[in-house]
Amino acid sequence: MAAVSARLPVFPWDKLEPYKATAAAHPDGIVDLSVGTPVDPVPQLIQRALVEAADSPGYPTVWGTTALRDAITGWVRGRLGASAAGHRNVLPVVGSKELVAWLPTQLGLGAGDQVAYPRLAYPTYEVGARLCGAEPVVYDDPTTDLDPARVKLLWLNSPSNPTGAVLSKEELVRIVAWAREHGILIFSDECYLELGWEAEPVSVLHDEVCGGSYEGIVSVHSLSKRSNLAGYRAAFIAGDAEVLGELLQIRKHGGMMTAAPVQAATVAALGDDVHVEEQRVRYAARREALRTALEAHGFRIEHSEASLYLWVTRDEPCWDTVAHLAGLGILVAPGDFYGEAGARFVRVALTATDERVEAAVKRLAL
Repeated sequence: MAAVSARLPVFPWDKLEPYKATAAAHPDGIVDLSVGTPVDPVPQLIQRALVEAADSPGYPTVWGTTALRDAITGWVRGRLGASAAGHRNVLPVVGSKELVAWLPTQLGLGAGDQVAYPRLAYPTYEVGARLCGAEPVVYDDPTTDLDPARVKLLWLNSPSNPTGAVLSKEELVRIVAWAREHGILIFSDECYLELGWEAEPVSVLHDEVCGGSYEGIVSVHSLSKRSNLAGYRAAFIAGDAEVLGELLQIRKHGGMMTAAPVQAATVAALGDDVHVEEQRVRYAARREALRTALEAHGFRIEHSEASLYLWVTRDEPCWDTVAHLAGLGILVAPGDFYGEAGARFVRVALTATDERVEAAVKRLAL
């Protein structure tokens, strides 16, 4: 039996371990701005909802409780501007990374099919294509760079990880029209949609983008960053009812059920905007402090108008920059983790405590 892992690239974060060791040796400890994992507490109302649902001895359903579907559809209508969304247009999933990795397989893609994603992108898009034997392809502009006869799944990502770039409403309208013309399924990764700073991200499901029809389009959302729920694996998708219905049937057989307490916690999280704004304020302050310090240290910042990252360069190979910052006790992600086009950039995450961000700022000033 051939090892499936042989199809996959080397796990990128393993390459960072020597630099992590260097940064950890700093007398004042490491400032880890690499992975982008939340560090702030889970809001109390979400913790309470989880605890109150802890006595859940029975199996949950894949489609989720009625309360969960109500919460998701209400949020999709109100926050995304998808006024026609109903229960058949939503599906809870066990983590957005898991969804990205296994979606091409669940869609039945394989040899001869292409899965397309941005030239600078989250590595799991490529992983998902390789797991099912499809061909991963990258693009700058999908409407001009791709062969519409071969692409079966088109990933959009706005706001972008790693660059923080945002697709405008006009760009989304153009891409959706092109994909529909050619029968290409769009999945739009919008996990950072709540974190716009210098731009206001728009969902592919917004009435003015899709014309009120969700045919051929699905958006992906996560509570990991907006609500500090990375440890809960709380996520959902919304859009084309036929696509979601097919995925629902597959996932029923596959046992991909969101845990009942997590479903309850998701209801609480989507029903409260206060904690989201409080977290935005924290990230905004950290972003401003790091941005100012990095620019003073000689970095140039590109894009970064949204998301939880600063995309920065000193116009040198990214691993030289990683080594330089590791020497200051600061760990960042090399840009080539996200594609060859990132070879002279690094990604700096905003997900560190205020104390650690302050430490990084002081070190960058030396």
